[in-house]
Amino acid sequence: MPKNVFFYAAVLLLFGTGIYFILDYGSGLKPTASAVASQAEAPKTAQAPAAATEAAKASGGGIAQGLVKNVREPLSILLLQIIVIVAAARLLGSLFHKIGQPPVIGEMVAGILLGPSLLGLVAPTVQTFVFPADSMGALRMLSQVGVILFMFVVGIELDIKHLRQKADAAVLVSHASIVVPFFLGCAAALFLYPSLAPAGVPFSAFGLFIGVSMSITAFPVLARIIEERRMSRSVLGSTAIACAAVDDVTAWCLLAAVVAIVKSTGIAGSLLTIGLTVLFIAGMLFVVRPRMNRYMSRIIGERPEGQVGSMGLLAGIFVFVFVSALFTEAIGIHALFGAFLAGVCMPQDSRLRQFLRERLETFSSVLLLPLFFAFTGLRMQVGLLNDWGSWLMCLGIITVAIVGKLGGSMAAARWTGMSWGDSFSLGALMNTRGLVELIVLNLGYDLNILSPRIFTMLVLMALVTTFMTGPLLQLRHVVERRWSLAVASHGNQTHSSV
Repeated sequence: MPKNVFFYAAVLLLFGTGIYFILDYGSGLKPTASAVASQAEAPKTAQAPAAATEAAKASGGGIAQGLVKNVREPLSILLLQIIVIVAAARLLGSLFHKIGQPPVIGEMVAGILLGPSLLGLVAPTVQTFVFPADSMGALRMLSQVGVILFMFVVGIELDIKHLRQKADAAVLVSHASIVVPFFLGCAAALFLYPSLAPAGVPFSAFGLFIGVSMSITAFPVLARIIEERRMSRSVLGSTAIACAAVDDVTAWCLLAAVVAIVKSTGIAGSLLTIGLTVLFIAGMLFVVRPRMNRYMSRIIGERPEGQVGSMGLLAGIFVFVFVSALFTEAIGIHALFGAFLAGVCMPQDSRLRQFLRERLETFSSVLLLPLFFAFTGLRMQVGLLNDWGSWLMCLGIITVAIVGKLGGSMAAARWTGMSWGDSFSLGALMNTRGLVELIVLNLGYDLNILSPRIFTMLVLMALVTTFMTGPLLQLRHVVERRWSLAVASHGNQTHSSV
């Protein structure tokens, strides 16, 4: 111990003395003429902050103003936003979970409450301080990364076995649950377009996008509801998963085609984008996916028992996801579609799925997706619906969405031979829109297809249709239980009279 103390003191003394003499010697040096000239040519705006800081220090408020200045730096603002958003999302998510709703609904509501719809009304100064306008770019980019990872996880959870086992019912019900609401959405667009479409947007783009927004089913939220209600092993649960999977793939392909049409500058550009999209899908499914299966199987097989992945494997998967997302973004459809297809190409190995979920789903769901909800909430302004006419339009949109999705799914399920009760439950599950709907709506907002008013109405529609799934499933069980009791009571009365 004395030896170590002596060595420690000697090192501090030796190098400390050296640093002192270097600083003392350097204090007498002067910049060269060329350095002074280049400094004079530098933009004056770059020197302004330093001059302002020196002036603030000279006035006696340097420490306090310096702290305020540090808090207003872009990184500090982003960190403050993350703290507020994640805390609010966890709080509201836990609250909604306690009342029997998926936590994602609470997180969606938290994002809306942090925006101008509540926080901006109650405490506009706080809302402006936490979410200044010039910070929205960083928040948007970070939230988009979270959504890309989320869509990759959605693709991973797409179980091909469910599609094969329930292929007939899945294709019929899912496509009915797309065609019917899509038609009703396009029809509703005829009435919505004159007053709610942004200037310069053609009706074809507006009508197609309203149709797509009515046709979405939130596959991840539906899967969580089925798992929480222990329906995954039932015929209804497996059918619902298969239908939602087919619906998800079809709706995203349809959305990709609509985005390609909207973003293209003409028919030739549209055909080129659609052609590249078809080639990309074919290449991912028939070229990349088989090779990915073989490659991943070999990698996993070479690892010791219980060790599925590594940091190198995870890094490679990240690169694959972002390359796929970059390609679809470059050809004219959204990066989310590439991330989704990258997830579909992952092998169906349960161990690999669990490995990826543990690394990606928790991180994206807990940290990054709440940022997306908050970003959506900052765009949404419930105050725009400031008259009875606007609220009646919103109610009409919600009604059309429910009739198209729940009604279309229920009728098709009944046609395949399911009971009325199971058909109703399947329709209620397919009517769940959740986070996936918000992704689609934000895409429409970014493309300037949706105005702020129709965006707000459609976000409310997504919340209502997702919120009502649990109560509708519970209603089915209550009605059946009461019906059984009534039949049993009637039977006992008949037996007693005899």
